[in-house]
Amino acid sequence: MPTFSNPVLPGSRPDPSICRVGADYYLVTSSFAYFPGLPVHHSRDLVDWTPLGHVVDRPSQVSLTGLDVSDGLWAATIRHHEGTFYVVVTLARGRRGSTTHLFTASDPAGPWSDPVALDAEGIDPSLFFDDDGRCWFTACRDAAEPEVTGPGELWMRELDLHRQELTGPTYALWYGAVRGAWVEAPHLYKRDGVYHLIAAEGGTEHHHAVTAARAESVTGPYTTDPRSPLLTHRHRGAAEPVHNVGHADLVDTPAGETWAVVLGTRPTEGTHTLGREVFLVPVEWTDRGPVFAPETGRVGLSERLPAGVAAPPAPDGRPVRDDFAGPALGPEWTGLRGPTDHLVFPLPGEGGLSIRLSPEPLTSTGTPAFVARPQQHLRMRAAALVRLTAPAPGQEAGLVVFQNERRHATLALTVDGDGTRQAVLTAVDAGISTRLGAVPVTGTEVVLAVDGDEAAYAFHVEDGARSTVGSIERPFFSTERAGGFVGVHLGLYGTSGTGEGEAHVRWFEYVPGRD
Repeated sequence: MPTFSNPVLPGSRPDPSICRVGADYYLVTSSFAYFPGLPVHHSRDLVDWTPLGHVVDRPSQVSLTGLDVSDGLWAATIRHHEGTFYVVVTLARGRRGSTTHLFTASDPAGPWSDPVALDAEGIDPSLFFDDDGRCWFTACRDAAEPEVTGPGELWMRELDLHRQELTGPTYALWYGAVRGAWVEAPHLYKRDGVYHLIAAEGGTEHHHAVTAARAESVTGPYTTDPRSPLLTHRHRGAAEPVHNVGHADLVDTPAGETWAVVLGTRPTEGTHTLGREVFLVPVEWTDRGPVFAPETGRVGLSERLPAGVAAPPAPDGRPVRDDFAGPALGPEWTGLRGPTDHLVFPLPGEGGLSIRLSPEPLTSTGTPAFVARPQQHLRMRAAALVRLTAPAPGQEAGLVVFQNERRHATLALTVDGDGTRQAVLTAVDAGISTRLGAVPVTGTEVVLAVDGDEAAYAFHVEDGARSTVGSIERPFFSTERAGGFVGVHLGLYGTSGTGEGEAHVRWFEYVPGRD
C-alpha cells in the first residue's frame, strides 16, 4: 500500500484548521507574534502543501507590538461559504484571549480584509455553516461555575454574515469529557442529521487529546461521546515518535473519505525543538461518530495515502537556497510583530539582502531587524554568507537560532575597539547574554553556519578554513525548557546601539539531514 510521511507540514505550524473548495484544500495555522501572520497553505492531495501567503500581512490589520512571542494570533479557523473565505482568530495578550477577529477574502491567497472585531470572549474561535445557511460561532472561555462544571466552557452564538456581528442568545454547549481539564478548540460537523462537536482537552503538552460530544440540534443539548478521548498519545510510552497529539479539524475529500489534521510533536529524549507540527490522520464515520486512525488508533510517521492520490510524494529533504533576488521575501520568511524597514533587497549591482542595523535588540518585544523561517528537521544545517559593512564597535549581524526573546543564540560578526574582526557566539537565557566563544575573521565576507542534531547545535565559521566557535545542547532551545508555544526559527538579524551600520547577506541556505 503506498504511504506518505508525517508530519505533512513540519516545523512550528500549530493549531491547524482546514477547508476544501472543489479539489483544493486550504490550511491555516497559528503564528503568534510572528509577522506576516496566519500563514495559508494550499494542497491538491492533503499531503503536499505549498505556502500561499498570509491572512495578516499589513500592520494596519492587527497590532502585535509589545507582545511576547507566544502571545499574538492563536488558533484560527478557516472556512468557505458561497464564494467567500472566512478566518476567525483570537489575539492573545498575557496568555489570555484579548480580541476575536473575523477576516474575509474571495481568494485565500489574499488580499484579506481588515478585521472585524467580534463581541466574543475566550479563545479558539470556529465557524459552522448549517444546511439552512445560518452561520454559528463557537469558542471556549472560562466556565461561570468551574467547581461544578469544570474550568472551561464551549459556547455558541449565531453570526450574522451580512452585518458581520454576533446576534441572538448565547448557548453553553459543553464542559468537556475530562472534568478538571480545560476544554478548547471546538469544531462542529454535521453527519446524517447529527451534530458532532470535536474539541481538545488536557492542555497542549503530554495529556493533549481529542474529545467529542453530540446533539440532535445545533444549539444542544450536547452529550459526551463516551469513547472520549477519541485520539490521544497520553497513554503511550517515551519511545513513541509522536507526542502531544490534539487540536483536530476534519475535512471530506472528493473521493468520499474524511481526514483530520492534528498537531503533534516529535520529541527526542523528552524534549522537542521543532514545535508543534501538522499531522494527517484518516477518519472513519460510524453510527457512534468519528473514529480516528481506525486501523491503528494512533498518529504514525507513515500513513496510507488518501484515496485518489496516485503516487506518494517524495519527502521534503531538498536543500533550500535563497539568494534574495527579490522583489520580496518568500512566504516562508517572517519577522517579529510587524514589518521592518531595515531589510532591503535585492542589493543594487550584486543582489542579496541588506540589513540596516537596528537599535532594537532581539531581547525586546519590539520589531528588530530580523527575519527567520521555522526549523523543519532535527538534523539540519543553516548557513549564510555575511558581510558587515564598515564595521564599528557595538555593531553585530549574523545568524540566529531563535526560540523566543528570552532564549536564543546568535553567531555574529563584530569588531572590537582595536578594529579586530570576530565571529562571536552568544547565548541568551532569561534575557541575560553570555559570550560562549569567538574566532577572528580576516575576510570581508564569511560563511556563518549552524549544524543541528539530536545532541546539540554546533556553530561554525568558514573564513578560508572552517573553525568551530562552540556548541549549545539541543534541549536549551526546547519548549520544555523555554516554555511557550513555539518551535525554533532559524534566521538573520542585525543590531547596533546607535542604529547605524549595515550588513549584507549574499545567500542563506537550509540543508536538511536524515532524521
